[in-house]
Amino acid sequence: MLTILGFAMIATFLALIMTKKMSPIAALVLIPALFCVAVGKGAHLGDYVIDGVSSLAPTAAMLMFAIVYFGVMIDVGLFDPVVRGILRFCKADPMRVVVGTAVLAAIVSLDGDGSTTFMITVSAMYPLYKRLGMSLVVMTGVAAMANGVMNTVPWGGPTARAATALKLDAADIFVPMIPALLVGLLGVLGLAYLLGLRERRRLGALRLGEESVETKETVLVGAGTGAGGGGLEKRPVAGGGGADDVDDDRDDGDGGDGGDGDGDLLKGLDPNRPTLRPRLYWFNALLTGTLITAMILELLPIPVLFLLGAALALSVNYPRLPDQKARIAAHADNVLNVSGMVFAAAVFTGVLQGTGMVDHMAGWLVDTVPEGLGPHMALVTGVLSLPLTYFMSNDGFYFGVLPVLAEAGAAHGVTPLEMARASLVGQPLHMSSPLVPAVYVLVGMARVEFGDHTRFVVKWAALTCLLILAAGILFGTI
Repeated sequence: MLTILGFAMIATFLALIMTKKMSPIAALVLIPALFCVAVGKGAHLGDYVIDGVSSLAPTAAMLMFAIVYFGVMIDVGLFDPVVRGILRFCKADPMRVVVGTAVLAAIVSLDGDGSTTFMITVSAMYPLYKRLGMSLVVMTGVAAMANGVMNTVPWGGPTARAATALKLDAADIFVPMIPALLVGLLGVLGLAYLLGLRERRRLGALRLGEESVETKETVLVGAGTGAGGGGLEKRPVAGGGGADDVDDDRDDGDGGDGGDGDGDLLKGLDPNRPTLRPRLYWFNALLTGTLITAMILELLPIPVLFLLGAALALSVNYPRLPDQKARIAAHADNVLNVSGMVFAAAVFTGVLQGTGMVDHMAGWLVDTVPEGLGPHMALVTGVLSLPLTYFMSNDGFYFGVLPVLAEAGAAHGVTPLEMARASLVGQPLHMSSPLVPAVYVLVGMARVEFGDHTRFVVKWAALTCLLILAAGILFGTI
């Protein structure tokens, strides 16, 4: 019964957010609460929620201060040279912009932190997508998939978890998988190229600053996929500014002061915006480099590093208290959306784990594997990693399910190394899971509905996972 209710809870949640019947925050809280009562454990709901919140509180704190930190870095112009460099490469060509998104996300992902990757990638690319009228779900989808492939680096998390769970060396797991992962990364770049071509056909190759009409944002999943309707359309701006001329009056979160109305130049690219601090450019670059290095070396917990970094960045760049308050207020929308989503997700994960639903679901999936597939348990593990890492946390999968699968594989002569490598296959899909806090940074900063991102990315991410699995089998590493 718990197995059925667990799958029903996940299916209900996904259906409601993808059809936009409920907001993600409301669905993450109310759906698990109702199912907790349905399984007869409503009296323990408070304990489950507190457990979930306690486990995710450091992550929420890290995201809050990381958003403030990188928001300030955007405000002061740290990433402006990156944007200009990408702009020179892209030449306002939608195809190059999408490919550039994949390359940038892959490179930044080397720091092993998905939230940092998405903040930097969106900060650099969002103004280009907005100015050219490109589909923002293309940006979030490509960035998530590129990060998912690169998330398998030994310091990224999954590989270390697999090595710990099966008592193996992380290098022995990762190094032989590099050719297959490169194939997966090439697959993401190839997909980015194709999506970029579709965006080019829809929009044409433009030149910034010379469009005869203003571009306006309407995020639809059909955009960039060849589906009808197009997610972004161009219309002349009427002089009177009627209701049809405004799609969204929210702050774009691109580093300006808000309310730019998609004018002639997004404030994220405005070289004259008042928040710039050109004299402190090298200080900010050194501070950011030091922060990322400290994260990689694990000198301090990441939430502590970002807390210190945000306080230092605000104090040095904006010594006047009113200016500091203004910068915090400018990024409060993103902070509230992301941290609120993380704490709401804590309710979902707390109920899944506390009621035992996740254990029963994993056990059922393992038990359904036919006996005849025993010698092919690595292949089975690779396939199961797609749904399991999407519906479970990495900790739950690698510490709870992988040892069981590895034991079943060992009985049929499948080595733990093969099982560990196969378990990494699902990461491109995992990075878009509603249980991954970093994805809320991605969609929140990009102003994309989570349901739109999910509808767009799931099929392409699953295809990328299967490509990695096929390459691993072909190269003999799985």
